[in-house]
Amino acid sequence: MPERDDTSESVLTVVVAGLANLAIALAKVVAGVISGSAAMLSEGAHSIADTTTEVLLFTALRRGARPADVEHPFGYGKESYVWAFIAAVFTFVVGAGFSITHGVNTIRGGEHTGEFLVSYVVLAVSFLIESVSLTRAVRQIRRASRARRISSARFLRSTADTTIKAVFLEDTAALIGISLAAGGLALSHSTGTEFWDGLASILIGLLLLVVATILARSNISLLVGRAVPRPMHDQIHRELSALPTVDRVDTLLTMHLGPDDILVAAKVDFRDEATGAEIEAGAEEAERRLVARFPHVRYVFLDPTRSGRP
Repeated sequence: MPERDDTSESVLTVVVAGLANLAIALAKVVAGVISGSAAMLSEGAHSIADTTTEVLLFTALRRGARPADVEHPFGYGKESYVWAFIAAVFTFVVGAGFSITHGVNTIRGGEHTGEFLVSYVVLAVSFLIESVSLTRAVRQIRRASRARRISSARFLRSTADTTIKAVFLEDTAALIGISLAAGGLALSHSTGTEFWDGLASILIGLLLLVVATILARSNISLLVGRAVPRPMHDQIHRELSALPTVDRVDTLLTMHLGPDDILVAAKVDFRDEATGAEIEAGAEEAERRLVARFPHVRYVFLDPTRSGRP
């Protein structure tokens, strides 16, 4: 099914990003230790945080994809948001916390060992690897946005798949962080002062704070029970209202149950002359139409209600 294909693609995207970040983290830490650069060590912490995040996101995808059971009749989709939220908190505490603290300490009295070349080489290679990972994430986002006939930016804002959003934001932040580290390192190399290196480390930390905050807010919103985007809500309303046995839709409620599952519940005023059999057939037709139009719709509940009109 299309939504399961989306999940498989997200898993592969997370795995590619995780392997890339692991290799980069080791190289950055070694380069940071050799050069004594605060920005390089901050980038190492950044990549370590990203690697741990990918592990947590992989866990989120696997555990969230488990089938429904008696105790969890709607499945485990929301558990994926718990793990994704933990990943955001880890980035906030470990990545940003280390980078800002180390940057401040460097400005106050750190110094390089003078081995700049290895840092430049590692940053250049890291930039290429991160670019490959980001390219894969961008391709997945573009395919998904085309399938929904919306822009990539709008897809990122509205998607319930926070794993692909996390990979995109983290890879983008990684490229910006590498650029900041390279700039701070070059300025410290040319001027002989560690201020620029420390400042780059602090900026990397602030960048991680922004990314972690965006991801945390997104996952909290989905955990609480976020509705589908307004355009999709209106399309669902029109589909239900177009049923021949329906007079009007009084109330329409939707909620993301996970990255691939949407619940639709509505109070529907059927036509007065509709028989019980016609109402039952109309409810079945409503589910067929919604699932055909929106493959992520998993559950449709219609509550027949009497019109409030005289």
